[in-house]
Amino acid sequence: MIIKGIQKTSMVDYPGLLCATLFTPGCNLRCPFCHNASLVLPDNTGENTGIDEDELLYFLQQRRGKLDAVCISGGEPLLQSGILPFLQKIKTLGYKIKLDTNGFFPLPLSFLLASGALDYVAMDIKNGPSDYARTAGLQTLDLAPVRASIELLKNADIPYEFRTTVSKTFHTEKSLKEAGEMIKGAKRWYLQAFKDSGHLLGKGITAYTKQELENFCSALGEYAETVELRGV
Repeated sequence: MIIKGIQKTSMVDYPGLLCATLFTPGCNLRCPFCHNASLVLPDNTGENTGIDEDELLYFLQQRRGKLDAVCISGGEPLLQSGILPFLQKIKTLGYKIKLDTNGFFPLPLSFLLASGALDYVAMDIKNGPSDYARTAGLQTLDLAPVRASIELLKNADIPYEFRTTVSKTFHTEKSLKEAGEMIKGAKRWYLQAFKDSGHLLGKGITAYTKQELENFCSALGEYAETVELRGV
């Protein structure tokens, strides 16, 4: 299990709980609006350049009683071998665990769900099917794994959310409704405002206004029990 970074305290990464966020390297996608470019590019996936696991576990042990949870983000965490034993070590410290994933790895996701290692999952829905590959920075892709992960979460016994980072460059009401059809009947769908971190994989990406994003939320209400705006 390789961890490249840590945010020692976060009030936003685990809904309702104070958490530490751990960042894994590597991703199968190249989303132009990704704000973690340094984690996605292949040069940053080396096994010998991460944070020492024992140091991480010691930090978490010392923070018991101050932190409630740990969020595993990336990159794409499900690319990591050894993720289950690592999460089990965190669970023994008494923490709740949230996983951030892009949904392209339903088999390891199903193993983690069955193991009881996860308490919350946030899955990205990049766009509607017709614009998914372009939004993910690829020429083509197979959405079957994403659809399988959607069904896994919709039938899971733990809380979950779907989330979509929305930009003018890649999203329209039409494409977002196509995305909504993919997750129809879900519990929670969050639209996240695109923000330029200054470290993106792409260029020239523009943002919608808060009002425009709120209008999208209203238009997408039929697709999930809760459709809300985040990050504005």
